[in-house]
Amino acid sequence: MTFRAITLLYCALLCSAPLLAQENTDVIVMKNGDRLTCEIKGLSGGVLSVKLKYVDGTIGVQWSQVAHMESNQLFLVKTESGEVYTGKISTTGASNDPPIEIEIAEAPGNEVEIAQRKIIKLSETSEGFWHRFDGAVNTGLLYSKGNESVQYNLSSQVAYTRERWSSQVNFNSSLASNNGSNLTTRNQTDVGISRLLRWNNWFYTGAASFLQSSVQEIHLQTTLAGGIGYYLKNTNRASISVIGGVGWQSANYGQNTVDQGTQNTAVGFVATEIKAFKFKKTNLGVTASLIPAISDAGRVHFNSNAIYYIKLVNDLSWNFSFYGSWDTRPPATFPKSDYGTSSGLSWTFGNR
Repeated sequence: MTFRAITLLYCALLCSAPLLAQENTDVIVMKNGDRLTCEIKGLSGGVLSVKLKYVDGTIGVQWSQVAHMESNQLFLVKTESGEVYTGKISTTGASNDPPIEIEIAEAPGNEVEIAQRKIIKLSETSEGFWHRFDGAVNTGLLYSKGNESVQYNLSSQVAYTRERWSSQVNFNSSLASNNGSNLTTRNQTDVGISRLLRWNNWFYTGAASFLQSSVQEIHLQTTLAGGIGYYLKNTNRASISVIGGVGWQSANYGQNTVDQGTQNTAVGFVATEIKAFKFKKTNLGVTASLIPAISDAGRVHFNSNAIYYIKLVNDLSWNFSFYGSWDTRPPATFPKSDYGTSSGLSWTFGNR
């Protein structure tokens, strides 16, 4: 599959990109009095990642336990109300919820103060293009000698974030082989881009999805959609968003289908993304989309992907993943669903 090769190459380039080191001149003081001179790497899921000169790799600090901080770096700052700022950060006093002062980069001398608990993400932006990426690469492999079965799964997520907009590419590939049965493959690539609107937590988005499934005899199913989204919840513990819109779907099936050629359908689009975090330990991500056909009333597609991370050490985690796709009215004699699970190692990069 051409799109599969392009996506793998894209992810490989991102993962191999060199990340330049900053000076360890940031200062963090914890509520118990501990003082760290370090480089602040970012904040995500309630964990402030910092790099110490005398420690190999990064360490995670609980954001709610930070009493004071100073940094001359530029950060992309996201709040739970959906506001986004770029600037230098520092605390303005000692309290249980110290206000964070942000010196706006585009307007020198202009400063805003935000309660610490309301800041949900910090990302370095001063290192150029490559430092705006974050993501993960996940692998899984299962082998059974009894029936000579092999199953593998490879997936990756890459995100690029700016002040008012962000883009993301998700890729999932699975292969299963059993003695006496045909080889089955499934490849899915999802591309999305979103931009914040003037109203807090509202955004508009565009998405493209490409699916190949030998189980459902889909050579290539292309879905293009656009719509409006809203964050129902956006905190250091969880993020829940919903999207609604319209789009177009084109599906090319196997040669045995009664419906020859490519099926083109106007569709509606309802999707949700759920993320949950637990300090330094676990991370859950779930995406699901419901795609009812407009020009083929009664037909509905449903796609879902989920992955659960358990942190092992540094950027290495163990993952459990699930994928699935369903069609309520496929061509005659074709399966209505294709789904599976996998477990293996994950490597994360950037502020994730």
